[in-house]
Amino acid sequence: MIQQKEDEVLVNHLTKQGIDNKMVMGHPASLFVLFFTEMWERFSYYGMRALLTVFLITEIVKGGWGWTNAEAMQLYAWYTGLVYLTPLIGGMIADKLTGYRKAILLGALTMTLGHLAMAFETFGSSFFYLGLVLMILGNGLFKPNISSMVGQLYPDTSTKKDAGYTIFYMGINAGAFLGMLLCGYIGEKIGWHYGFGLAGVFMFFGMLQFFFAQKIFGIIGKKPDTTHTPQEHVEKITNEETPKHVVRDRLIVAGVLMLASVFFFFAFEQAGGSMSIFAKDYTQRVLEGNAGLTFKWIDAALTIFPILIVTWVLYSLSKKIASAYPLTITFTALSFAIIWGLGIWKVYREFSAEQTEVTVSWFQILNSFFIITLASSFSKMWEKIWNPSGAVKFALGLLLVGVGFVALAFGASSIPKGATTATVSMVWLILAYFFHTTGELCLSPVGLSYISKLSPKKFVGLLFGLWFTASAIANFIAGMTGSYIDRISEAYSMSIFFYIIASIPIAAALLLLIFSSKLRKMTHGID
Repeated sequence: MIQQKEDEVLVNHLTKQGIDNKMVMGHPASLFVLFFTEMWERFSYYGMRALLTVFLITEIVKGGWGWTNAEAMQLYAWYTGLVYLTPLIGGMIADKLTGYRKAILLGALTMTLGHLAMAFETFGSSFFYLGLVLMILGNGLFKPNISSMVGQLYPDTSTKKDAGYTIFYMGINAGAFLGMLLCGYIGEKIGWHYGFGLAGVFMFFGMLQFFFAQKIFGIIGKKPDTTHTPQEHVEKITNEETPKHVVRDRLIVAGVLMLASVFFFFAFEQAGGSMSIFAKDYTQRVLEGNAGLTFKWIDAALTIFPILIVTWVLYSLSKKIASAYPLTITFTALSFAIIWGLGIWKVYREFSAEQTEVTVSWFQILNSFFIITLASSFSKMWEKIWNPSGAVKFALGLLLVGVGFVALAFGASSIPKGATTATVSMVWLILAYFFHTTGELCLSPVGLSYISKLSPKKFVGLLFGLWFTASAIANFIAGMTGSYIDRISEAYSMSIFFYIIASIPIAAALLLLIFSSKLRKMTHGID
């Protein structure tokens, strides 16, 4: 009965907004259009990012640019830092000028052109740099606005809103997973420009399927929303009545959590930088005998099963909207046909190869894989077994990301000081990614939730902006710190480099645990 009432409230909300009220798996069909648009955007972003550092440091004779690790990491720092900074501007442009939809389409087109430019890197380095700039600008327009549209599909009181964001989050991870898997493989094994270009092909398909399904969203995202609902007015009055010392305390807690997130992402974002360098030069990636055969089967399963699952989601959507939005389904189906072709070709090629060589970018898919397999277990743990305060969850996240680097440091302990190559077991990188993902599941999902709860309503936008700024700072510091990998491993050892990275989030975690009870009191009842 409660479920039926909930569905009626949702359908009424959709009808009022002019949104198509067809449902897929109990959620608006429009959610799944956003799911696939975001999936292809994340495919393109992570597919390119998986290749960026490896391409820059690969020898010129192998098609790379032959940069030093330090040079590559500095460019990586600027790129990833700016990628997280531009959504601030993109959100404001959508709010004041274009509306969400136009911003998403413009962002998708700009990123498609960025990938196209990068695919022409063989004709000159200026194409490559132009591509990076376009990727940064396009991401700024796209990223904040598609998430905003998801929230508007549901009434504020809907219990399905969180589940909707969870489905959307799965789209993010499916896209990241497939992008790193396929673009990374093709870039490293076939040609760098093919990897960069492939990422753009799917960004283009994502843009087309969104463009031809715009009517499904009704009035949402059509023009800048300058109106205020009665509920927002009530919330404003309520917040004005909140005592000043309570507001101040909550803002302090929000600031502390943002600072903690900088320490977390400083370590976590080594994935595309120093951890890629470690995977390329210091990890045993050539597997023989049973080890090689086992990897081939694991890799085949990791390639085929995710494509199978997401194809089923597309089939469920197409049954409901194919007649009303044929071009959307056509372009998405065409993109999936290409994905299936690439997936089967990749598996066949690997089983036909005499030697099994794991690509450098393959390790980055582990984060998305562990998120998809562990996310529901973590949410059940918080719900039924143990649900500590935000500060304690953040501390756990920091500890776990630190432990991941302790594992790497231990694995690297056999590498002599100043060595430029080694053959460390890939088990240590897999362990590191496992701990990093468990840390992310403790910190990342609760981060934005706590910021929204602790912020006075008139400052929500500002605090979300500061959260993204904290991520930008963390990414920049991560890249710049990674640029010292050679200098530290020459003077001390590779192991010491990873211990230094590990010590910083662990120290921050201990400070958070010490002050966690004080911080909990300062939230004044918000949990």
